[in-house]
Amino acid sequence: MRTRRISAATSLAVLFSSVVLVGGAANPAAADSSRILPAASVGDIVADGVHQRVFISDPTGGKVLVADYNGSVVATISSLPGVTGLELSADSGTLYAAVPGADAIVTIDTAALKESARYATGNGTDPKFPALAGGKLWFGYGGGGSGHIGSLDLSGAEPVVTLDHETNGTWYAAPTLASTPGAPDTLAAGIETQSPTYLAVYDVSSGTATRTAFRSTDGGNLRDLALTPDGKQVVVASAAPYLHQAYSATDLTPQIAYPSTSYPNAVDIAPNGMVAAGSFAWYDPDVYVYKPGVTTKPVRTYDFPNTGNSSGADTLEDAGLAWAPDTSRLFAVTVNSYGVRSLRVLTDAVKSATTVTVNAPAKSERGKKLTVTGRVKSEGAFPVGAKATVTRTDIESPKGKTLPAVTLKSDGSFSFTDTPTAGGQVTYKVSYAGDAAHSAASGSDKVAVSRAATSLTLNRNKALYSYGTDVSFTAHLGTTYKNRTVELWVDPFGPDKPKKLVKTGKVNSKGNLSTTVDMTRDTTVTAVFKGDGRYASKTVTSTAYAKVRVSTSVSKQYKTAKIGSTSYAYFHKKTNPLFTTTMSYYKNRSHKLSLQFYYQGKWYDAGSQYFKLGTNGKSIVTLTGTHDTGYRMRVRASYVNGTSGDTVNSNTNGSWKYFIFTK
Repeated sequence: MRTRRISAATSLAVLFSSVVLVGGAANPAAADSSRILPAASVGDIVADGVHQRVFISDPTGGKVLVADYNGSVVATISSLPGVTGLELSADSGTLYAAVPGADAIVTIDTAALKESARYATGNGTDPKFPALAGGKLWFGYGGGGSGHIGSLDLSGAEPVVTLDHETNGTWYAAPTLASTPGAPDTLAAGIETQSPTYLAVYDVSSGTATRTAFRSTDGGNLRDLALTPDGKQVVVASAAPYLHQAYSATDLTPQIAYPSTSYPNAVDIAPNGMVAAGSFAWYDPDVYVYKPGVTTKPVRTYDFPNTGNSSGADTLEDAGLAWAPDTSRLFAVTVNSYGVRSLRVLTDAVKSATTVTVNAPAKSERGKKLTVTGRVKSEGAFPVGAKATVTRTDIESPKGKTLPAVTLKSDGSFSFTDTPTAGGQVTYKVSYAGDAAHSAASGSDKVAVSRAATSLTLNRNKALYSYGTDVSFTAHLGTTYKNRTVELWVDPFGPDKPKKLVKTGKVNSKGNLSTTVDMTRDTTVTAVFKGDGRYASKTVTSTAYAKVRVSTSVSKQYKTAKIGSTSYAYFHKKTNPLFTTTMSYYKNRSHKLSLQFYYQGKWYDAGSQYFKLGTNGKSIVTLTGTHDTGYRMRVRASYVNGTSGDTVNSNTNGSWKYFIFTK
């Protein structure tokens, strides 16, 4: 049902606000937004300007959803089976809902957001589309080849329901009704999905519906209709043809047509006459906004994006448009291919869309004047003397510094000069606050402003340390302007220990800042100077290396004695020596065990093998086989970067352990 009614006081407020806006710049409006709706279907949508609420009927869910002006659902009114059409009272105090599943018209208190009354319309009437006109609430009802118009009179002590106002047998199903405050005794009607589309206009001033005009149109599959605020035209959204046709309310002859696209399925007209024309369109704009009677070009268009991971963009629901009475917002209900519905809040819909382009030089020298140009572009001329604000953001003014505003030329172009005092990335943002005919917009461009280079060094690069050594890394910062702060980051090798900021501070009087690292792994230390207004940022690294802690012991010998100056473990030839290696543990780490024997004054390799460390960092290996006597031998354990199972430490050899077999 497409009927919009506001009180006389509200109408005057709308007109007055329009007068105030002329000649003055409006504040930037809130951005368009979207919220998911917990709705299985949509029957109708109306906006309440007094309480700033939006009501959406869900026939399948049997409920009315209540959202605020930001699109968030704040209440649900349930137990309304099949609820379809909605109509708001003149004072916005009562919402009328047609509930075919209960054969009733239900009233909802718009302040308490609760059902306040239920009026039976008769068994099997299935009322669907209410509209206020002539002091009564009218509704379309019936089906199965026989549609009718009924009324509900609430002016007396008891409500009075009257059926069969339509005596011409016009409708094969419940007709959709529309009314408007500007023509309080006029009622327009049509049937959804009918082809060709039949339209009728009724005079209800006598308390009965007297048909004054009837027409079979060239269109088909009616989805929505609305009366203009003065009641002189009926605007229709039918799936074909691909436009929103207006008909005279006097005799239903075709008048102007608002160009749209396939397939028209929604229309709503604001109290000031602005027309929102919606279509079920996959690849074209979904909504076109026109000034009353102006069809040459829309003021705004909206092409809805994809919600979630659905296939294709969201599409507009049938009869899914509603203006806020003051036209500050246009509400639209959309659905994606998965049946997920959203309430979209479109701001500044009555204003031409504005864009701002800003063109600044790609590079410039610090302290040298540069020129920025651009254009504020929109439909129609801007007010004489219109200005745009300019903000410069740089390293010394991260929140932005306001520069003198620029005056727009007649075509919206502008130009200004500035001398950047800080180097690095400098952003110029130009903002137009909007006016009565143009929306707010902004644009920006960036300039790379030169800065001097400073020196930053870090010691200990490529140094090798014993496991667990505490090593001091010192960064030295050269000349800068204001910033003397350096960050020190430590990144131990291995994926289990991420890079970590360990110190941030100002360098000392010598330009130094230090941190101490416990060298249990190869480690990269990074020093970062983030720059300032005159000196560029700089980053340097130093990678130092750490050995593992490794030792090997032998056991089961029958004695220990020196050969020359070297201590040997003595084993009987039938004894198998036991070699115990202890090494710094790391997950999946192995150690290399190497054997050598001494012959004619030289040591020769006798083989090597890798053995996995236990989680306690130990490995026990037994030397088996035939043991030749009289040969001096030695064994040692080693960590080999890469082949020992990891790469977090540097190659490390343990000390040799010497032994000999005897009879």
